[in-house]
Order: sequence, then structure tokens, then C-alpha cells
Amino acid sequence: MIGLVAEIIVDVAAYPVDRPFDYAVPLPMVPLIENGSRVKVPFGPRNVLGFVVNLKNHTEVPADKIKPISQLLDIEPVLTPEMLELAKWLKNETICYEIDALQVMLPSALRAKYEKIITLQNSIEQLPQPLQPFFIRSNKINYKEFEKSGLLHELKLALNEKLVIIEYVVKQKGKVKEVRKVQVTDDLEKINKIANELSNRAKKQKQLIEWMKEHPGEIMDPETLYSETNTSQQVLQALIDQGAAKFIQEEIFRDPFSKEVEKTSFLNLTEEQAIALHKISNSIEQQQSETFLLHGITGSGKTEVYLQAIAQCLKKGKEAIVLVPEISLTPQMTERFRSRFGELVAVMHSGLSVGEKYDEWRKVHQGKVKVVVGARSAIFAPFENVGIIILDEEHESTYKQEDTPRYHARDVAIWRGNYHNCPIVLGSATPSLESFARAKKNVYSLLTLQKRALKQSLPTVQIVDMRDELKKGNRSMFSQQLVQSIETRLEKNEQIVLFLNRRGYSSFVLCRDCGTVLQCQNCDISLTYHRSTEKCKCHYCGYEERVPQTCPQCQSEHIRFFGTGTQKVEEELAKLFPEARVLRMDVDTTKTKGSHEQILTSFGNGEADILLGTQMIAKGLDYPNITLVGVLSADTSLHLPDFRAAEKTFQLLTQVSGRAGRHEKPGEVVIQTYTPEHYAIELSKAQHYEPFYEREMLMRHQAGYPPYYYLALIQISHTDVMQAAEYAHKAVEWLRAKLSFNVSIIGPTASGISRLQNRYRYQCLIKYKIEPDLIPTLMQLIKLYRSDWIKKGILLTVDLEPTMI
Repeated sequence: MIGLVAEIIVDVAAYPVDRPFDYAVPLPMVPLIENGSRVKVPFGPRNVLGFVVNLKNHTEVPADKIKPISQLLDIEPVLTPEMLELAKWLKNETICYEIDALQVMLPSALRAKYEKIITLQNSIEQLPQPLQPFFIRSNKINYKEFEKSGLLHELKLALNEKLVIIEYVVKQKGKVKEVRKVQVTDDLEKINKIANELSNRAKKQKQLIEWMKEHPGEIMDPETLYSETNTSQQVLQALIDQGAAKFIQEEIFRDPFSKEVEKTSFLNLTEEQAIALHKISNSIEQQQSETFLLHGITGSGKTEVYLQAIAQCLKKGKEAIVLVPEISLTPQMTERFRSRFGELVAVMHSGLSVGEKYDEWRKVHQGKVKVVVGARSAIFAPFENVGIIILDEEHESTYKQEDTPRYHARDVAIWRGNYHNCPIVLGSATPSLESFARAKKNVYSLLTLQKRALKQSLPTVQIVDMRDELKKGNRSMFSQQLVQSIETRLEKNEQIVLFLNRRGYSSFVLCRDCGTVLQCQNCDISLTYHRSTEKCKCHYCGYEERVPQTCPQCQSEHIRFFGTGTQKVEEELAKLFPEARVLRMDVDTTKTKGSHEQILTSFGNGEADILLGTQMIAKGLDYPNITLVGVLSADTSLHLPDFRAAEKTFQLLTQVSGRAGRHEKPGEVVIQTYTPEHYAIELSKAQHYEPFYEREMLMRHQAGYPPYYYLALIQISHTDVMQAAEYAHKAVEWLRAKLSFNVSIIGPTASGISRLQNRYRYQCLIKYKIEPDLIPTLMQLIKLYRSDWIKKGILLTVDLEPTMI
């Protein structure tokens, strides 16, 4: 007779295993096991990790074949019922293994080696009787002690009553940070007894015990105790030995915020902001899941709308998730949220140390915070009563995960919004075409902010044709117009932002005699020259080599650097404006922890005149003294082989222009380009989004791209180019035989970067409007790949709605 049965997803990423397996729950585990707990189960010759996704009373597996669970790792589930449902949805939506979807929701701390510590929250007397002896000497006990004593059932009761909590102490990595404190016993009788037994010669001990009589149960820092009572460690130790007090370890959370912030109050809203807030508030009040597209020009006060909407949620006892696209935006954004909501804010992004990430996740898990601000993965914050989800700069491609599971944070946000019946706010000055098209069709509710919040006018924008500059004999990377504008700002002590969509010194190294360009030995891509290290690097696989003195092909000495990188611009600025203080912000200068914040803080404090950077400075910056923005090359992203090239260029130029003149001082923007007639550049001049949207939609319609069609990208790679090409053709033929005539399959062709990390890459693109059989067909293709092709060294990936093709 089999009792309780658990359905378990095992941690083995293989196709035949991607389903729940039935395991018998041993009797002692029955009262302890819950959905969302992790277990160890026998699988083949070994024990593997698994997640309990369902509990039931019957199974089709014969009694002699069903195996029991070996070990229960969590008596308190790490995944909520919502996360288990979300994993099933992610598995279908992104075509991934269910185990990958479950793992992506957990912090790395729970994937590392760790110990579980049970921490006492209240007095010992409230605990079930069998547990009390464990906590007499310390308020922190290893979980294994209760396991050995067979007291997990009693421990579970204490956990449910919140009398104790479980803490995960990660070995090597994110350990709980603790300080030593002294706790005076709360037993006054005992203190009096010790006082009476003390010898008259022990004057210092008598002095300390008298103080303890006044402070029973008090916890304090030892050093503070010594200074307050004018005693020493030896005196305290003598009383501890007699049981008057004890040393305890008290946990302190690491603080990822490096500076204090002043409390700020709510600002008065403009009429447009008030209308937008009213509509979002209605959705919060009525507990309706509704997706809002907040389309507001740069400086229109979108953040203030977010802040006041969150305040409404917190009043109702609910929680808020705020996503920002770039790690560099997080410090400024977090500061604004902390200045409103103080200690209720947690921050989650990749720039934190393992320990900080772990602490922030636990604060959320234990309900100690109400607002999470973070990058893409913060969408999985384990809140259980979400009241609003906000995606700032919703058009950014960083919201799409490039590895398995290939989810888009916007889709996960909408799923969670439906689950919690709460609004989702997508904010942007330049929404993605897909989002704006949905708003036009009333799938999303459109909220518009057309005026800047402080009534300032938009900056004046001048487009400089660099072809004319060349005709005039100006071979510099700075046009005459930009040089004059920089000089004017430096005289007035105003600040300048210079934007270049590249890092490094020069884009590539070329031989002028034979035309050889230095290539990466592992990828079909040119190497980028970095002046600071005198090396050429591949920005895809990390390969680097010294700069050659002569051409490796023809031995000519005429080897030159072409293109313009941030390092080269920095040198040029030093020659043209020797008195200017320049800060550079790109991937090379922001490698160390906290460097984003340091650079931005220095610039905000007026310690530099010019901030030069790549796209990480294009958005989010809000400093009153920035009055000039210079875009050195608007064409960098315009001529990429990408159907979104015009959209990305328009978004980038509009965003970077919006950094100027956000406060009292008027702003100016100078955009340098070789194609001034292109509509993406022309329309970004006046931040006219709707005309750009109409024009770009026409182009997409003619070419058959999103939002008129959906896309799926199949990529196949192998170390042998012939094998990669052969299997790419096989995949396309197989798909053509299975899918309907409504589907257009383009390819196979070599990928944009045809070789990456010594693997040759081929791809095909599927375009479709409605194809009910697509997901099942792709799953069958993956099944074929996983059962046969993978043995030949083939790698196949499927990306639905790719950001790059």
C-alpha cells in the first residue's frame, strides 16, 4: 500500500527526463513535505536534486517499482505555488526544460553549498517542549541537530507559528554577516542569587551585576557595555561563567547602499501626470490586471508617477516590483525610491556581491521589504502579494534573456500581473513598436505625458552633416559646431555629455598595403584595439593579442587604427580642451564593484566638466547642470544588419538628447552624422515619436517584420562548417514538411557572426501570424535534436521573438 506520492521535477537537463516523476513519501516526511520544497531522490545510479511540484494519493507506478524520497531539503518551501505555475508557463512559452525555469527563480545562494541554521525569534518558553533544550546555550542551532533527533515535525510547527526562522548560510560565498553581542539573562531571580553569592572583594563584578539588575534581557555591543559600566572583558566573562549573561551572534544585513539618502516628499503633479496616476490607482483599487503604456517624453516626470502609484500599493499592504534596464541606472533609481520609502526598498542586480544578493533575496523572502528595484531577474522577486509591477524604459533589449530560459521580463510581468490581479506599467519616451501597436489596438491602455514636468522646453537639436565637414577639410571627430558649443559650456562652468556607441580606442586594426584586418582566431569578427593595455580584444569570446608592429600577412609597417573608440575620443578631448576635466564611462572603466555609482556621483558633484560614454549614459541621468549633449556618430547603430536598426537609433538619439536642459538652464544637442536625411535621425530632432512610428510601421509592413508578424529564430552550430550547414538544411526541410503554407521560412543562411568561439553558426528565421502548430512542431524538432543530432556535436537553439537576428 503506497501512501502519499510526490511528483518531482529532477535536476537533470535531458529531454526524456523533462516531466514529473512519481516518488513515494516516507511516513516521517508526510507532515513536513510541501509543494515547492527541494528533495534528494534516487535517479539511476545516483541521488539528484528535485523540486516537489505536486502531492497526490495515488499513482500509476506499480508498488514494487516506485522509489522513496531519500532526503527532504526544505521543510519550508523555497518556491511559492505561483512560481511553480510560472515555471510551467515559461517551459511552454520559451521552449525550455522545466528544471531551468525553476532554477532561474532561485538566487545563486540556494544553488551553492550551504548550511541551514534555525534562529530563535521569541522566548524559549513559547517553543514546543522538545525544542526548548536546544536553545538554552544559543539562539542559533544547526538544522542537522533537529534532523538527528527526529524533531522535524515539532520544528515545522514552530516555523509555521514564526517562533523560529530558517537561514541559509552559504559556504565559501554569501555567509550570513554577524556581530558578537552580549545578552543579559531575563531571569531576575538568578541575577539576585549571583549578586548575593559574590565576594565583597569582587567590586567590579558587583558593579556590573547591579547594572544587570536594571537591564534584564538586554542585548548590546560588548564595547558599549564596558564603557557604560566602567568594567572589562574579564569582569564580564566571570559573570557569564556564572550564567548572568551570554555571548550571542546577531545577524546584520549587508548594506548594498553606499550612501545615506535624505527623505523626500511627494511632488505636485502636472495635469497629465495626475490623469495617468488616477487611471493606474483605479486599477490598484479595483484589483484589476491591466497593462498601461506610459508614453512620456524625456523629463516628463514618469518616475514621480511610479513613486506615487507605489505609495498607494503600500497603503493597501501590497508590494511593488520596479525593473530598470541598465545596472548603471540602478544607483540613481534606487536612490530616488529609498528617499521615498526608506528601509522598505531592496535592490537586486548583477553588480552586487554574492553576499549582498543573498541578503536582498532573503529580505524579500522574509517579508522585510515591500519594494524591489532591480534589473531583469528581479521580476522573479518572491513577493506573495504584488500590487504593481513597473518596467522603466520598456523598449530596452536587455529585458530579454539571451540564455535558456529565453524569457522577456515584460511577458513575465504581464503573467504575474494577471496572477495577482494588479496593474503593469510599461514606461518609455520611445516605446517599442510592438508595445505602441498594442496600445493603439487597446490591448494596452495608453497614458501620455507630452510636456516636461518642470515646464522646461525640449533642448534645441542641431544635426551636423559630417560630409560637409570633410569637404571643408575638417578630418577631426569633432565638428566645428560641437567644438564651439563645448567651448561655450566650459566658459559658463556648465556640464557636457558626449555619447559614442563604442568602447575601446579604435574599432579595428587594418593594413593599408594589403587590406588585412586583425581578426579573432575563434570568431569571424575583427578585434578591437584597447590603448590602455596596448592589446586587441575580441568582445565576444575574450580572446586578446598584442598589437603587431607589422602586418601579419604582408609584413608591411603601414598598419593603422580605424574607427573611433571612447579612449581615442578622450585623447582628442585632452588635446582640444586641455583645461577640461573628463570622466569616461564604458565597460572598461566600470569593471570594479560600485564604479558606475562613483563615476556618476563625481559627475553629479561637479568634479568633471565632460562625461564621455557609451550607451550606459544615454538614459536615466538627471543632473541640473548638463546643458549640452554631443552625439559623435549617430550612424553606428543605423547601418547594422538588423530590422530594428532604425528603431534602436531613434530610441538612442531621443534618450541621449533628453539628458540636456532638464532643469532651469536651457539645453542644446549636437548630433553628428553622415546620413542626416534618414528619417530616424530627422525625427529624433524634435522627439516626434508618432510620425516615426507611422513611418517605421510602413517599412515593417512592407518587409513583413514584427509587429505585423511573429518571429522564431533557429540557430545550429558545429565545429565543422559542413556539418553545421548540413544539419541546418535538415532542420529547414523538416520544418517545411510539418508547418502550414501560412508560415514563411527564410534560410538556412550563415549567422551575422558566422563563427563564434570556434563554432560555425547557421540559422533560419520563421515568420508567421497565426500558426497553432508552431510550438508543438518546434518541440518535436528539439526532441529529434536531443535524441539524435546532439550526439554528432550539433548545438541547436530556438529563440521565440529574438531581439537580434
